Amino acid sequence: MTAVLVAAGAFLMTLIGGFVAQRTGDRRHLVLGFAAGLMLGVVAFDLLPEAINQAPGEVHGVPQALLMFAAGFLTIHVVERAVAIHRGHEGEYAEHTHGGHHHGHAHGAGQQGVGLTAALALVGHSVMDGFAIGAAFQAGSTVGTVVAIAVVAHDFADGFNTYTITRLYGNNKRRALTLLAADALAPVSGAAITLAFTIPEHLLGLYLGFFSGFLLYLATSDILPEAHSPHPSRSTLLCTLAGVGFMWLVIGFAK
Repeated sequence: MTAVLVAAGAFLMTLIGGFVAQRTGDRRHLVLGFAAGLMLGVVAFDLLPEAINQAPGEVHGVPQALLMFAAGFLTIHVVERAVAIHRGHEGEYAEHTHGGHHHGHAHGAGQQGVGLTAALALVGHSVMDGFAIGAAFQAGSTVGTVVAIAVVAHDFADGFNTYTITRLYGNNKRRALTLLAADALAPVSGAAITLAFTIPEHLLGLYLGFFSGFLLYLATSDILPEAHSPHPSRSTLLCTLAGVGFMWLVIGFAK
């Protein structure tokens, strides 16, 4: 039950992260730059090392976790390209049938779907965070405390990113807040799961590898270009560096 109580702290930090993201106003480019930095830091300093540690087996000389990392990156790339191709065909059809007048519904629906997929993946990751807390406390109170500090600290970033990504892809505020609430509840649910059973370490490592590739694609191919397109400024770059540095400090102190 200690793990569930600690996960409640993660619940609060997630909501705080989402609240901060919601209140940014015209500094959206700084928020996006910082969010990308947080995501890069989580991938490089937390998710990938943990994935390789939990799934160290190799396939043709490459760790399984890294193969899943590449699969996650390519999966979201294929999904986005499919949306773009579909959008292009819809645009051509609109030109032929409506005298060149474009309709944005297909674009909006496709992009919203990508945003929802990304946010739901973050919710799934938060469930794993809660599970990690529960599993760590099963291993011992010291290990559990260290893992709990790391999870509670970076759940601020999870809440921040869940709200930001959902809104970035055209979803309305109500939907973003709903997903933020789901992300906040997820660690508590994950910790509660460990009271009944545990997930095999190897499968967890493969999941973390896949999710790492997913997040890296979003950070580098979507969020960073979006952050720099309206405001190609040093401040945006500094926010990205600050996000990476923040995650380095958090994870370093927690280990």
